[in-house]
Amino acid sequence: MDELYVILGFTLLILGAEGFVQGAVSLANKFQVPPLLIGFTIVALGTSLPELAVVLEALNTEGGDDIAIGGIIGSNISNVMLVLGSAALLGASEYPGKGIRRDAVAVLAASLILVGATLFGSISQFLGVLMIIFLISFYVYSYNRTKDYDVTSENEDSVISQYLSFAILVLVGGGIMVWLGADLLMSGVTGVMDKYGISESVVGLTIVALGTSLPEFAVTVISALRGHGGVALGNVLGSNVMNILGILGIASIVSGGILVSSTYAERDIWLLLLSSGLVCGMLLNNRGIGRRLGFGMVFGYLAYMALLFS
Repeated sequence: MDELYVILGFTLLILGAEGFVQGAVSLANKFQVPPLLIGFTIVALGTSLPELAVVLEALNTEGGDDIAIGGIIGSNISNVMLVLGSAALLGASEYPGKGIRRDAVAVLAASLILVGATLFGSISQFLGVLMIIFLISFYVYSYNRTKDYDVTSENEDSVISQYLSFAILVLVGGGIMVWLGADLLMSGVTGVMDKYGISESVVGLTIVALGTSLPEFAVTVISALRGHGGVALGNVLGSNVMNILGILGIASIVSGGILVSSTYAERDIWLLLLSSGLVCGMLLNNRGIGRRLGFGMVFGYLAYMALLFS
């Protein structure tokens, strides 16, 4: 059954990602909104649902704070190095569109907030409220800014784009399939690893974080293959902002505050800041992320995984 879950999970991920991308781009066309913004908001919210489910579930278990923080840090590292690196290998990030500088600043700001919380040792309930307010305010600001853009449609020939209700249905259905696919794949992979005697600590540090990034990976790769670079890049940046400000903000409000272990300050949080800073620095200088850098990012992530397994 574990092997069957893996196959079925991958199938749902790919099919769901295809529908999710098509629905999101069609909405961007209907409302004359740049696909980058759709990727940064709607697509990012949808692909961050697994992280939200894992974090809220973790809060009900012993040591849940560590699982929640570790999952978000690991997921964001995976999003930048593996997901965005893979998109760069496919040529989706060579020509960043309008609004990318604004989104890069948001990623850096969110990452610095998480670094500060890690060094300080906690995310208070009050800080969680401020994080949610900042996230909503940024979404409103981003939407208002798009009114000044000359929007170019990325999906003019799609049948889905002709009917708004159909586009919304495909978007929602694709999101559900992505989430179910990630859940099945996670169950299957964890079962297979347990069958071969791999320790739970290694599974938590690698598979949990990687598993919650599978929706971002599937949606981003499908977007890149179909030439929707704005959705691909916006999804990665938006997911990282949503993971920190939205998910940890909600989690801290629900739980009354989250304690952050000092062990994350020894390595992982700095890798997150370094990788995010490198990518955002290039985007702020209006430089695309080429295939060579994408290869380096993917290789670096695999080396990081090998370090954790060792």
